[in-house]
Amino acid sequence: MNPAKLVVEFIGTFFLVFTIGQTVIGPNDAGALAPLAIGAALMVMIYAGGHISGAHYNPAVTLAVALRGKCPWADVPGYMIAQVLGAVAAAVITLIVKGDNPIYPAPGHEYSVVAKLLVEFLFTFALCYVVLNVATSKGTSGNPFYGLAIGFTVVTGAFAVGGVSGGAFNPAVAVGVTVNKLSAVANIWIFLVGDFAGAVAAAFVWKFTHTGLGEE
Repeated sequence: MNPAKLVVEFIGTFFLVFTIGQTVIGPNDAGALAPLAIGAALMVMIYAGGHISGAHYNPAVTLAVALRGKCPWADVPGYMIAQVLGAVAAAVITLIVKGDNPIYPAPGHEYSVVAKLLVEFLFTFALCYVVLNVATSKGTSGNPFYGLAIGFTVVTGAFAVGGVSGGAFNPAVAVGVTVNKLSAVANIWIFLVGDFAGAVAAAFVWKFTHTGLGEE
């Protein structure tokens, strides 16, 4: 079993479930647009991870692919465990971000600095992870979908956590919205720290998952 496949399955399932939680649970849920955000999350993670693990992100899909003969049975338990762990981690972080009583929040609910920093980190990680996989990897070289995947990663992030942090996922955007007085100057460090940290984490994960694939 290649551990890179398990990491990819964990990440893909994590962002699928995290997007579900963030767009369905109030406050700042996506309302009628939640299905679009959820579908977009699955789409971009399939584009990003398909060339490594097959991008199942679903134990039922793993079972079906194994019965089809396209996934070794020895890999099935690891895939399923990674997927369930990704789902649980996403659910826990969603509850951390949304607060102790996410269904009926107090009026004027304000997200904590930790929540804002966390979601900026996570979706900048997701954005850079998708960029590195669809626009710089040999396994997806020459693909016609990289722009769609990258753009819809931002769409997903905006729906999922835009109401938490503002959804910059980009230090340059953070500077721009601050100059436009859409965000307080005192908050710019949240974007800078979260976004650069997400980028660094994505680069390390990309290198780990592409070890042995002949990429530098």
